[in-house]
Amino acid sequence: MIRASMADVAARAGVSVTTVSHVLNDVPGKRIRPDTRERVRRAAADLRYEINGLAKSLRLQRSTVIGLISDEVLITPFAPGMVLGALDTASELGWMVMLTNTGVDRQFEDAQIRAFQQRQVTAFLYMRMYHHDKVVLPSVLTGYPTVLVDGTCDDPRIPSVAPDEFAGGLAAARHFVSNGHTELAIITSNDPIPAARDRLAGFQAGVADAGLELPPDHVVAFGPVPSESDATGGRRAAHRLLSLPRRPTAIFCFTDRVAAGVHQAAREADISIPAELSVIGFDNQDNVTDSLFPGLTSLALPHYAMGAWGVRTLIDHVDDPTAVAEQLRLPCPLIHRGSVTQAPRPVTTRKPPATRAGCAP
Repeated sequence: MIRASMADVAARAGVSVTTVSHVLNDVPGKRIRPDTRERVRRAAADLRYEINGLAKSLRLQRSTVIGLISDEVLITPFAPGMVLGALDTASELGWMVMLTNTGVDRQFEDAQIRAFQQRQVTAFLYMRMYHHDKVVLPSVLTGYPTVLVDGTCDDPRIPSVAPDEFAGGLAAARHFVSNGHTELAIITSNDPIPAARDRLAGFQAGVADAGLELPPDHVVAFGPVPSESDATGGRRAAHRLLSLPRRPTAIFCFTDRVAAGVHQAAREADISIPAELSVIGFDNQDNVTDSLFPGLTSLALPHYAMGAWGVRTLIDHVDDPTAVAEQLRLPCPLIHRGSVTQAPRPVTTRKPPATRAGCAP
C-alpha cells in the first residue's frame, strides 16, 4: 500500500502544502481559519496520512515522546481509563507514549526513568494508582516537564490532577436529600487517606446543608484492615446500621465493594433496595455496579479525563515552560442506576373509630 504524502493531503483539502504542514505540526502563530484546519485534518484522516515523527523531532530539536511512569496502574483492573485517556490524547496530538510499571520500587523506578531519558523522552506523566496525601517526585525527573496524575505535590511548579472526593460525597448527600431521604448514614474507612477523609467530609457537609442530622451511630468506619473495605466489611457495617431503632433509609458507601455488602445485608434482613433502602457507592466499577440487582448508583472516578488532561497539560508545558502550573480537582460524576429512589413514607398505625356505649363495634 502506497502511503499518502503531504501533497496528497493538500490536494484533497484544497490548500497549499505549507498550510497542511502548519496545521498538522501545530505550528504556533499561524493565522489559519478553523474551518480550514478542520478540512485539513479530515483530509489527513481520510487518507490515513501519518506525520513523519523523526523529521518533526529533528525540526523541533526534541522528540515527541512522553514517558508514563506508573506505580501499579498498568497491572490493576481499576484504573485503565487513566492510561487510555493519556494514550488517546497523545495520539490525537501527534505524540507517542512509552509506558513502564515500577511496582512501588523506587530504585527500579529511577532506573526506568533514566532509561527513558537515554531514549530521548521529552516529558513525563507520573501516574499514581491511589490518591494519597502528598507525592514526592523522584529527583531524576528534575529539569524535565512533568505532570502528576491522580495525586498532589507540595512543589507548586508541578501541574497535578486528582479527583474531587469532597464534591463526590457532597453529591451523594444531595442526591439522597433530593429524593426525600432524611435518615442518612455512611459506611467509611479509618484509613488516613484523602479518599476516606474527603468523601466523609463532603457527605457531612451535604447533610448539614440540608438542615439534617447525621447521628454518630449512623457513621460506621471500618479498617484500617484492608479486607474490611470489601463486601464482607460492608455487610457487617450494614447489619449494624439496619438493626438500629432509628434505621437509615439511605446509605452512602466508601466503595462499590462495600455497597455490594450492603446489598447482601439488606437481602438477609428482608429489606428491599430501593423501596426501603437507597444505596450509593463510589468508584463506578462495572464488575460490581452491573452485577448487583438493582444496579448500583455510584460516583465515577474521572480516570479517563485525568489521563487526557495530564497529556494536554504536559504538552502545553513543553511548548511553554513558563505556563502556570495548575493543581486541578476534577468532579466525580454520579452514574444513576436503580439503587436510589424516593424515601419510603413512614408507616403509621391508625386508631379504630370510637364506638358508642352499648353498640357493637
